[in-house]
Amino acid sequence: MNAPQTDEAVRVAYDEVANTYADRFRTTEPELPLELAMVEHFASLLTGDRRVLDAGCGAGRMLPYLAELGCVAEGVDLSPEMVRRARADHPEFATQVASITNLPFDDASFDGVFSWYSTIHGDDAALSSAMSEFRRVLRPGGVVLVAFQSGAGVQDVSQAYRRHGHDVVLVRYRRTLDQVAAALRAVGLGEVARLERQAAAHERDAQAVVVATSTLTH
Repeated sequence: MNAPQTDEAVRVAYDEVANTYADRFRTTEPELPLELAMVEHFASLLTGDRRVLDAGCGAGRMLPYLAELGCVAEGVDLSPEMVRRARADHPEFATQVASITNLPFDDASFDGVFSWYSTIHGDDAALSSAMSEFRRVLRPGGVVLVAFQSGAGVQDVSQAYRRHGHDVVLVRYRRTLDQVAAALRAVGLGEVARLERQAAAHERDAQAVVVATSTLTH
């Protein structure tokens, strides 16, 4: 891929596939217990009001799960159609259209930021911008979780949607755990837990999760 994938390209793709995606994945169907255990660990580290931003919430399928873990959750997503579905399917949660690289919140607004595969469509510059925003809106002692496909290189994932009748162009950027941990560390977030596992039968790539805090100790 010669040029970075733009926010507009990602928005167009997810607007097109929003209903298909939301109908297929209504809750935690794609996740294995290992990933959900990391989400539970993230939630266990929260303090204060436990206000959590689902940064890149899609159609909102993880918001009820976060609420079950005691989080006061709300979401943002780049795609207006995804947010429309989030509001229709999960009206009890506040959601709005926004980029994770330009969050519409004041500094130190949240006790946790939950990034569930929301950084995967941006290049390294976009990743750095997102991490800076996560850190900015996080309160002292707050917690960040970042989930992503583990590996290297850019992968075209358009065909997965074309099989469902959607003519979209979409790529994702695979990264190593050390790369993501370094991006977190660069904005002052210290890693406290990491997970990497091999791809399951329904997946193309290995999966990874990093949890970090704005202080190295709790």
